[in-house]
Amino acid sequence: MSIKAVIWDFGGVFTTSPFEAFNRYEVEHGLPTDFIRSINAANPDTNAWAQFERSDITPSQFDTEFAAEARAQGHNVPGADVIALLHGDLRPAMVRALEVCKGQFKTGCITNNVKPAEEGSEFWEAGKRAATMAPVFALFDHLIESYKAGVRKPDPRIYQMMCKALDVEPEACVYLDDLGVNCKPARALGMTTIKVVSGAQAITDLEKVVGLDLR
Repeated sequence: MSIKAVIWDFGGVFTTSPFEAFNRYEVEHGLPTDFIRSINAANPDTNAWAQFERSDITPSQFDTEFAAEARAQGHNVPGADVIALLHGDLRPAMVRALEVCKGQFKTGCITNNVKPAEEGSEFWEAGKRAATMAPVFALFDHLIESYKAGVRKPDPRIYQMMCKALDVEPEACVYLDDLGVNCKPARALGMTTIKVVSGAQAITDLEKVVGLDLR
């Protein structure tokens, strides 16, 4: 089946990975490498991070619960510090690739994210950079945000929701994500998947799939 839709993750695809910011924080605070990721990977359906991305808990609750999970692993990391690290720098070349794809295919974005902080709240400064990404979000034909949907990747339902919204079969989709664990269910449904290691690599791989010059 020919490709009819290109579906993208956002963080780590259109922006630099928050994992880079996590690692810088770990160096600055004398933490083991990938300590924050290890907390987020433990009990992935019920930990503070998973609950936050589904809007099951508030930012204040995440601040407290993440800190408790970190202390249980031997270190002090407030959840508020993690929120401040989430938003990377935009990759203009990837936005250009989206704009080219948009002229030929349906486009969608599936992002695990959290509810933006309200202006004036204690978390506003940490989270307000998300608002600067609104023009990019507006380019997609359909956007699924985990905190609004109440479901997050890698739950297969979220990919099926996107296919329904775009009115395409999974076999007619290519999906890009920087996490292999999120590519796996998309591939199981029949999508062509691209794991994003870098912006340049992802664009090259996508060009091969869609047969377009995306640069």
